[in-house]
Amino acid sequence: MIGKICPRGDDLAGLIRYLYGPGRCEEHTDPHILAGYRYPAGLEPGFRPDGRRDFRRLVSRLRLPHDRQGSLACAKPVWHCPVRAAPEDRMLSDAEWAQIARDVMARTGLSPHGQDDQGVRWIAVRHGPDHIHIVAMLARQDGARVSTWNTRYRVRDACIAAEQRYGLRSTAPADHTASRCPTRAETGKTARRGLGEPPRVTLRRHVATAAATAASAEEFFARLDQADVGVRVRHSTKNPGQVTGYSVALPGDTTKDGTPVRYGGGKLAADLSWPRLAQRWAVRQQPVAHLTIQERQQLWEDAARVAGHAAAQIRAWSLTSPEAAADAAWAAGDALRVTAAALGSRILRQAADGFDRAAREQYGRIPPPTPVGNRLRQAARLISAYGYLTHDKSFAPLTLIIQLAALAEAIAHLRQTQQRAHQAQAALRAAAGLRQASGTARSAPPGTATAPGQQQQPKADPDAAQTAAQIAASSFPFGPSSQQKTRPPVPGQATRPASRPSPGRRPGRTP
Repeated sequence: MIGKICPRGDDLAGLIRYLYGPGRCEEHTDPHILAGYRYPAGLEPGFRPDGRRDFRRLVSRLRLPHDRQGSLACAKPVWHCPVRAAPEDRMLSDAEWAQIARDVMARTGLSPHGQDDQGVRWIAVRHGPDHIHIVAMLARQDGARVSTWNTRYRVRDACIAAEQRYGLRSTAPADHTASRCPTRAETGKTARRGLGEPPRVTLRRHVATAAATAASAEEFFARLDQADVGVRVRHSTKNPGQVTGYSVALPGDTTKDGTPVRYGGGKLAADLSWPRLAQRWAVRQQPVAHLTIQERQQLWEDAARVAGHAAAQIRAWSLTSPEAAADAAWAAGDALRVTAAALGSRILRQAADGFDRAAREQYGRIPPPTPVGNRLRQAARLISAYGYLTHDKSFAPLTLIIQLAALAEAIAHLRQTQQRAHQAQAALRAAAGLRQASGTARSAPPGTATAPGQQQQPKADPDAAQTAAQIAASSFPFGPSSQQKTRPPVPGQATRPASRPSPGRRPGRTP
C-alpha cells in the first residue's frame, strides 16, 4: 500500500469537484465520502435541482476554521493524500478504507483519535475500487498550530500497519535511497514534446557519469560541458572563489518565458549534491595513468577481473560485515555507468539507471573508501579515458558485462542481508538487464534471494543463444566492429553516428 502526499494548494472546491467528477480518463465511479471529522452521511454533498452535485455546503464547512484565522491562516492550507492498494490485493470494504483513513490522520497528528472537535477538518473520498483520497484543511478547530513535520513518514507507517492488519501485499519501509522522481508536470511535458524520458532523468545520468569519471571539481564541470549540459555554479558571498553549489539544465528545456529549467544536484539524487561530491573528491584518488597500446588491449580484461574480485569480496562481507561492503557497492554503480557510456549500449544504460538505487547508501551518505572500491573506481576511470580506443577482437567487453552481472547479484544478496528490499530488487533488475545484454540470462545463483515482486530469469537455451559477434553488433554500437567508424562517446552523452575521423586522427583532441 502506498500513500503519497501531494503538493499543498488553496483550491479546495476545485479538488473536491475533481474527486466527484468523471476523472481524466472516465475512471471515477461511485464517488462518496466514507470517513471524515463528522459522520460521513452528514458530510455527503447533496444534489441541485438540475441533478448536479452541490459542493458549497461541504466546502464552507471544511474551510470554516481556516477562514476564522483571517490573516494568520496559511497561504496553502489544502492537504491532499491519496492512498492506494496494490493491484493484486483484495478489494477492501468502505469500513476498512475508513479505518485506514482515520489511522493516517491520527498518526500524522492532524486529527488524533478522540479529537474530532479539536483537530483539522477532513474527509476521505472513494471513487475507485483500489484507492481513496484524504483531503484536509490545515487549520485546527481549537485554534492551535498545525504541524506537518515528517507527515510523509507517518503516512508510510500507517500504510505498513494496514498491510499487516488486512493481509495486503507487503512493501518495504522507506530507506531514503531512491532518486527524485519526475513530477507529473515533467512527465506531461515529456509526453507533449515527444521526448524519450524526462529531462530530470537525463540530467541525473549525465551528472552521475561525470561524477564517476572526475577526480576534481574542474574535471567534473569539464565533463558536463562535453556532454552539452548547461551548468551554473554558485559561489560563496564571503569567499568568492569557493563553490557552494551548482545547477544543471538541458538545452531546449525551458519555461514559457524561455528561462532554462535548472535542477540542483541535490534535486537529482542525494549523493549528487555539492557537499557530497566535494566529500567524494576529498579522498585522494590515483591519477589515470598513460597506457601503452598493449595495456589498452588488456583494459577490459583487467576491469573484468576487478569486478569479479569485488563480487567475491562483497559476498564474503555480506555474511560477516555488511557495512564494509558499502563502498564497493557504491563504486559498482560508477563502474556500470562508465561502461554503459563507453560502449554506447542502451541496455547497459537502462541497467545502470536501475542499479543506481542499489548502489546508494541511506540518506546519501558517502561510505569510507576501501581498496576494493578504489580499484573499481580506477577501472571505471581508465575505461572512460581509453575504453573507446581499444580494438579488442576477443570481445573482452562482453566478459566485463558478465562480471558486472555477477557483481550486481552479489550486491542484491548484500541488500537482502541488510533487509533493504527496495535496493535488493533494484540490483536484481539490473543483473537481469546485464544478463540480457550478454546473452547469458539465467536464474539467480544460489544464495541470491529474489526481492518481492521480482521473478527469477529463466535459464537461457544454449541452442538459441546469440553469438558474441551478434550481441556486440546489436547491443554495443561502439564494439570492435565499429570503433574505427565512430567518434568516441562523451561520458553520459547520447551517442549518434558521425562521419568525422576518429579521435586518434584529430589533432588537439584528448580522450
